[in-house]
Amino acid sequence: MSEKKMPVSRRNHLKSLLLQIGKMMLEEEAREAEMEKIKYIEENCPTLSMPRCSHELQELCRKLHKQIDLVDEERYDLEMKVKKNDKEIDDLKRKIQDLNGRFRKPALRRVRMSADAMLAALLGSKHKVSLDLRANLKQVKKELKEEEKQTGDWRKNIEDKAGMDGRKKIFETEA
Repeated sequence: MSEKKMPVSRRNHLKSLLLQIGKMMLEEEAREAEMEKIKYIEENCPTLSMPRCSHELQELCRKLHKQIDLVDEERYDLEMKVKKNDKEIDDLKRKIQDLNGRFRKPALRRVRMSADAMLAALLGSKHKVSLDLRANLKQVKKELKEEEKQTGDWRKNIEDKAGMDGRKKIFETEA
């Protein structure tokens, strides 16, 4: 299975020939498209003859306006067809990705929302619910623990225990 490599000079020569052929084909396609355009214009746009009086000019304007309306309707119909086809293509692409199972999950962005905004988004704009979380909480009286009642303020205890006098008090209370 020994494959012989093509020399670089021959490969470059063939590449240049292919590029020349492709360039000629593109030029030919451009000429054909231009010819089709000219042919279409000749078929659908007759030569304009300028009317001699104002009545003929008004009739020509009315005729042109009717043609413009028809063309606009056709353009709108074609745009709607294109949009429908694009949407169908996107749906089919999404189905293909789902079937293959190889689709990337989009990167999620962190969104800062208040609780009211979340509820409005979930429930819709009809339900205006203001959520005050603190209103539903029970009022709890703070009771001092027994130790805190006996010792009092912790800062006073620290000051008392600071220095040698404090150390002496700790040893006296433990013994």
